[in-house]
Amino acid sequence: MPYRRATRHVTGPDGTRVAWHLHFGSVREESAEAELADRRTVLLTNGIGTTENFWRYIVGSLEQDHRVVHWDYRGHGGSENSRSGDYRIPVHVDDLERVTEAVMAQGDGRPPLHVAFSMGVRVLLELYRKRPDLVPAMTLIAGTPGAPGSGVDRWVPRAILAATRGVFRAMTPALPVAAPMAHAVMGSRFAYPLGRAVGALRARAPRADIDEFMKALRRMSPEAYWYTLRGLAEGHAWDVVPGVRVPTLIIAARDDTLVPFREMERLRDAMPHAHWMRVDDAGHAGLLEAGTEIADAVRGFLVQHGMEPPGVGRASEADGPVDPLPG
Repeated sequence: MPYRRATRHVTGPDGTRVAWHLHFGSVREESAEAELADRRTVLLTNGIGTTENFWRYIVGSLEQDHRVVHWDYRGHGGSENSRSGDYRIPVHVDDLERVTEAVMAQGDGRPPLHVAFSMGVRVLLELYRKRPDLVPAMTLIAGTPGAPGSGVDRWVPRAILAATRGVFRAMTPALPVAAPMAHAVMGSRFAYPLGRAVGALRARAPRADIDEFMKALRRMSPEAYWYTLRGLAEGHAWDVVPGVRVPTLIIAARDDTLVPFREMERLRDAMPHAHWMRVDDAGHAGLLEAGTEIADAVRGFLVQHGMEPPGVGRASEADGPVDPLPG
């Protein structure tokens, strides 16, 4: 079912218009901003290439009593391609900072509760580094502070990561040739079976949702996707993690082949204060494959920390409970 939402924009220093979307659920559109202004805001940050339907379970749960917002990276969804051609992580962090401030200004003035998926985890942690005052709580789903091997002193992971970065640089000139081929695969009937075969999708990944994701990728600028992906391999935010002092929930999919489970465990071990939830029989599309469990866990986390009215929801125990904070 399509979202009921209103779209607004912020503008970057280079003039790029970046979209953010206010979900208003059953509220009348003409009065939505006024009616929702006093509610606590939850701000959703996507993964690379992610379409908004990935958030449908969390939106459906939280829009009943929160002010829910999601935003689009440059070259994604309702946002323009980067006018400067820059898609590095610091650019996305600056955009999130502007979106956060705009959301606060049009709401109750308080910083939003942040939920980030995949690449969004890195972007959110970098925002915490830059502006911790804008991040009072965070939920980190199927994403880590950097590419596998980043932030590690051992030479083998560092060599593999350096080689990966070299491959990205070497393949960039081939983008005009490779992009049409990738679009053809995503538009074919083989896209879904291929995702299953390589382990990116589990059996319970809804076919309609994955088809919507593939259609959006075909519409997306190849340059926007490639340079965003290339930027994700550069640097990391592992050094930010030990200094996080806000309530945090980490959600990991056991069968994720894109973000290895061991990397999520590494994040958990580096944040001993954080809540932890493992979702079984779910891969990187866990927001769709285990949407109800994850939405319940997010709501339970908010309840536990007094960030929503008590008694409204609870954390799911079906695929792994949310651990309580130590002490």
